[in-house]
Amino acid sequence: MENLESYLLQIVEASPDAILIADLEGIILYWNIGAERLLGFTATEAVGKPLDIIIPENLRARHNEGYDQVMASGETKYKTGLLSAPALRKDGSRVSLEFSIVLLRDAGGAMAGCASIMRDVSERWQKEKELKERLADCEARLADTGRQP
Repeated sequence: MENLESYLLQIVEASPDAILIADLEGIILYWNIGAERLLGFTATEAVGKPLDIIIPENLRARHNEGYDQVMASGETKYKTGLLSAPALRKDGSRVSLEFSIVLLRDAGGAMAGCASIMRDVSERWQKEKELKERLADCEARLADTGRQP
């Protein structure tokens, strides 16, 4: 397919999902329009910065330790499936994300970094939280009546 490379580039650049690429040290190399919309930083503001700009401060040490371990080993338990984590927007607000990661290697097979494809799941997460709270409340009321759920 002669236009495949062009099509792939269009998908990555125009995707409504946030797509970013970071190098071995966690420095952002690529930031698409979806990332701009989701996280509020323009590509100019994000590229060249560490991933820390979108990682909540209380999670940075754990994230950086895990990231360094994956970059050093070239292995992750998240090769398939989705990760869930909060992120920080430019305005300081939090967003709940689900994302996949792809480990990137250079032509010689050495680790070069990773790519992430992220989606905002804040609304779904909030609905699930509310349902869990309602269920816990119902179970507590049932327990007060002496019945078992």
